[in-house]
Amino acid sequence: MTAWLWLLAACTLAYLTKLSGYLVPQRLLGSPALIRVSGCMTVGLLASLVTMNAVADGQALAIDSRLLALAAALVALLLRAPFLLVVVVGAAAAALGRLAGLP
Repeated sequence: MTAWLWLLAACTLAYLTKLSGYLVPQRLLGSPALIRVSGCMTVGLLASLVTMNAVADGQALAIDSRLLALAAALVALLLRAPFLLVVVVGAAAAALGRLAGLP
């Protein structure tokens, strides 16, 4: 199979997966248990993505300015800063860390 056929197959599969969501009964989607589980899964997935991007470098553990940026952003979040400010604080911390010689 060529790359275009694989791409078309993946697009079709994604579309059918999304379309199958309309077949789920409304009573199941509105259940408190499903709402609670989906909320917890979202937070867990986001936390794992942030952690992996902050401390992983391929198969190795990386301690560098990304960890400093994550700590600075966490402090900004704890101080209830607006989201844009949290991003700017994290970026500034990473830039200062790299300026100081951290990888």
